[in-house]
Amino acid sequence: MTSKQRAYLKSLASTLNSGFQVGKASLTPEYIAAIDEAFNNKELIKITVLKNCMDDPNEIAETIAERTHSQVVQVIGKKIVLYKPDRKNPKIILPGEKA
Repeated sequence: MTSKQRAYLKSLASTLNSGFQVGKASLTPEYIAAIDEAFNNKELIKITVLKNCMDDPNEIAETIAERTHSQVVQVIGKKIVLYKPDRKNPKIILPGEKA
């Protein structure tokens, strides 16, 4: 992903509300499955890491991205933005890609 594409996704994510929250239990297989399921409807997901979660947000982002086959767009403080393009019908066309 180029920096221009990443910047475009960040601009789209700025208006999103957090769809998921990681709490004290951190990452469970059910939580990962729920995020993976959400990628069926959305291509861009924002996750909030709550204060009672002792894990590092960067590590959480990498783990979720690895297990859901998505890409980390950004991690700012306790906010994580992930992107996974829809293979059949992409809704988000990144700069530099063909429609």
